[in-house]
Amino acid sequence: MSRRVVQTVAVTAAAVASTTLAGCDTAKWSRGAMPVPITTGGHITLALWQGTWVAALIVGVLVWGLIIWAVIRFRRKQGDGLPKQTRYNIQIELFYTIAPTIMIAVLFGFTVKDQTELTRQTGAATNHVTVVGYQWEWTFNYTDKNTYDVGSTAQRPTLWLPVNQRVAFTLESPDVIHSFWVPDFLFHMDVVPGRKNIFEVTPDTIGDYKGRCAELCGAQHSRMLFNVKVVSQKDYDAHIAALRAAGQTGTASTGRYHLNTDTAEVEK
Repeated sequence: MSRRVVQTVAVTAAAVASTTLAGCDTAKWSRGAMPVPITTGGHITLALWQGTWVAALIVGVLVWGLIIWAVIRFRRKQGDGLPKQTRYNIQIELFYTIAPTIMIAVLFGFTVKDQTELTRQTGAATNHVTVVGYQWEWTFNYTDKNTYDVGSTAQRPTLWLPVNQRVAFTLESPDVIHSFWVPDFLFHMDVVPGRKNIFEVTPDTIGDYKGRCAELCGAQHSRMLFNVKVVSQKDYDAHIAALRAAGQTGTASTGRYHLNTDTAEVEK
């Protein structure tokens, strides 16, 4: 491979890369195609994700560089025989055993640290929500407000959260394993029968978001959806008052509807 060919390939690759990146959402790609986090914990997850990609790219560039260097430096020329064969190289074998072990240990350490922080229960939550996931609906009990929201596969329930207020979620299921997932939280946790899983988040961005079940839970799993509204404290209090006025007080273990799996129609 001549120097001119190498230069041509490099220039072409650079041109293609620059043209592709020019048409991309650079902010999105700087996040590694992850959503913009709307909770304080989401920023921790995003930082771990970005750091992992940086480490992977550094290792990739190093490996690609060594491969390209070896291809060019030790390319076979016309008339040459086989290069000198080396059976063992203890130094290199130790390097490619120890170096990956160190990299994995570092990534594992950062992951454990962030996971511990994300699942830490501070006891400082000002709002408590018990989420009941069941085939194939969601119920949200605002336990310290003595009210609840319900929905169905045809009428999605909406989870209301006050901005900048820490919320403790308790996850329960009466049937099979589900998974409570709001993509913009950059976090989800399984909803396991016979077990209460708990986590806390602090929403920091007002807006409307989507939630879903991230665990294959049955025939209508794909329809197990819900909405999330992060609002001001005033709007949150008004919504709680509206639920009470509608008679939705106390605790609900299931919704007001169920799905007829034979007809795929919602029945009251």
